[in-house]
Amino acid sequence: MKIGVPKEIKTNENRVALVPAGAASLVSSGHTVMMEKGAGDGSGFPDSAYTAVGATIGADADTVWRETDMIMKVKEPIKPEWARMKKGQVIFTCRRWRAGWPSKRAPSISRSSMAGAVFSLVEFRALLRPRL
Repeated sequence: MKIGVPKEIKTNENRVALVPAGAASLVSSGHTVMMEKGAGDGSGFPDSAYTAVGATIGADADTVWRETDMIMKVKEPIKPEWARMKKGQVIFTCRRWRAGWPSKRAPSISRSSMAGAVFSLVEFRALLRPRL
């Protein structure tokens, strides 16, 4: 799977959805990882930390969204990102989208036929949930 990580653009959000160790794990499992240029800077991870483990660097957000099958984000996509979503794309985020949110707040999201997965709703066998 082609996995993309755009730079977070929500105000005061400097975290990155995937650290270099996570990128290394995905790449070693056969996935392709593309980070937007500078996506890890706010968390102290330069682009070189990602390329060292086999990830590629996309020039801009449009490139990352267009060329990948799954997008990993810390926060839910905000209005400037809605038009970048494409049919069949998986959006994996830690922010819980309220019931009905895509159809009520962003009709273009509902029409995009993308799939959503939310970190905070993933449970492991021991009923533990990941925390950021």
